Order: sequence, then C-alpha cells, then structure tokens
Amino acid sequence: MSGVKRATSAKVRLRSLLNQTDNRTCADCGASDPKWASANIGVFLCLKCCGVHRSLGTHISKVLSVALDEWSDEEIEAMIEVGGNSAANSIYEAHITEGYTKPGPNASNDERRRFIRAKYEQQEFVKASLRITSGRDSSSSSNQLNLSGKILDTILSNSSQNSGGVELIGILKVTVEKGTNLAIRDMMTSDPYVLLTLGQQTVRTTVKSSNLNPVWNEELMLSVPTNYRPVKLQVYDHDTFSADDIMGEAEIDIQPLITSAMSYGDPQMFGDMQIGKWLKSNDNALIEDSIINIVDGRVKQEVSLRLQKVESGEIDVELEWLPLDQ
Repeated sequence: MSGVKRATSAKVRLRSLLNQTDNRTCADCGASDPKWASANIGVFLCLKCCGVHRSLGTHISKVLSVALDEWSDEEIEAMIEVGGNSAANSIYEAHITEGYTKPGPNASNDERRRFIRAKYEQQEFVKASLRITSGRDSSSSSNQLNLSGKILDTILSNSSQNSGGVELIGILKVTVEKGTNLAIRDMMTSDPYVLLTLGQQTVRTTVKSSNLNPVWNEELMLSVPTNYRPVKLQVYDHDTFSADDIMGEAEIDIQPLITSAMSYGDPQMFGDMQIGKWLKSNDNALIEDSIINIVDGRVKQEVSLRLQKVESGEIDVELEWLPLDQ
C-alpha cells in the first residue's frame, strides 16, 4: 500500500472512531462535535478543553487535531485500542471525589483546568489501586495508563495488596544483562557496576573490572509500593581510593509493565503473547520500543536503554513482574 493510501486509510479509521456515539461529545465537558484528541490518553476533546490539555505538557497529554494534524500509525492504533471516551472515562472518572464537579460545555476555563488537572495529572478520580503518582518531569515518559480497550473493563476489579503495614503491589525483578560501549573513566577502561533505585530502596550489581562491554546477567529485586516512581538506573566506575565516577543514567518507566500485568491477572492462564508496550520517544532513554510479553506464564519486558548525561553507553535489562501472591 502506498504512503498516500496508508494515510487515507488511517484517517478513515480515526474518523470511524470519532463517529462512535460516546466520542461525539468531549470526554471532559460534554461539548458536542469534538475535533481534537489526546493521542496518548485516547480521548476526544473540544477546543476549550484541548487548550487545558496543551497546558499540561505532552508528557501528560499529547493533543492533535483530528482533521489537520499528521497522525502516526502507532497513535491511531493507541486511540483505537483504548476504544474511546467511555472506556477511558471508566478509568479516569471511576470515582469523582467530593469537592469536584465535572464541568459542562459552558464552564469557565478555571473550572475546566481544575477538573482536567485533577483527572489526568493528579489522577484524583482513578481507583486507588491503579493510580500512578510517579512524579515525572520533562525528562521522563508519560504517566498515562495507555490501556487496551479489551482490558479496561476487567482492570477496574483489580486491587493492590498489603504486606504487613506497608502497602505494596508486587515485586519487580530486574535482570541486569549487559552494557555496551560504556564510557571510559580510568586510563583506558572502567570498572562498571549498575545501581538501581526505587523510592528508598537501592540495589546494585557486582563490579566488572576493566570492561567497557560487561555482561552481568544478575537478578536484583525491588518491592513496589502503591505510590511508585520510575526506577532510576545509574552506572558507576568503581574506584578504590576515591569517590566512584558516574558513567551515565536512565529512568525505567515501570507503569506500562505493571498496568499490563495487573490487567491480565494470572499470566499462567494465557499462552505466550504480547500484552503491552513502552514506546520510544524523545522523552525517554529507550533505544527502541520495549515490548511486554507473557512468556511461559510470566510477565516480562526487555528494555534497551541509551545512557543519559554521558558520552556513550547502553544498558540492556529484563523486567519481570511478580505479584505478592506468587
């Protein structure tokens, strides 16, 4: 199929989605005939609400015109998978808390801003077990749920679990596989090790002496609380007589893995299959899209990262989600 035909076909699919009954009104205020959309959240918007979404930043909401902007195939597929305004609102407006009222078409800009920020940025109305409060900044990726329409209905029934007095939702197993073309910090080489941080937890690999292409294949465990943040990955050069030198860093957004795993429940009930994806963008350190799979009854994700704030270096890790009852 030619590029022109592909683009036309994509636009037809997007228009078809827009023509669904629930998508003929704005997801946030109910105004008729929305002509804008948040591509990463998966909702259609009116012009006034669109303006508020733009003020949130593209790491929260990436706004596009249905008719005027160029859409990638991935953006259109994401919209279709979410399924439209009703499906998305069943998550983002699951429990509108006291003190908030959904704005109407004639609401003021201040009313819209307050509600929309609470809905998407602060996720005030999302069920507590699904809320992502990851404190992202402009150097990290989107904190949206990005859920497939096939699983939106079932994910609402999932809940977090408790371990003693600490509210945890599971364990993250990180296999630090290897580094490639790491930075030189000694005369001709480096002695690298990897440090992983999640909240107050810090775990690390062993040191690989005089090796810019180390192979670790070491498993590290991190407990994941309800209010989790991205995992911070740092590579250091070990020095015996002075402070260790930084060799680059990256953030790992674990939200796509966790929401995908939670939505499917017991992975042993399914065969090997893809269940999610963390998309490469200018806002994250991914070298390529990172696919989330069920493999042999386990939820796993291969992640290749280009280290930031350094002249060179890549790190490959594998993530595995372990629910508390496993």
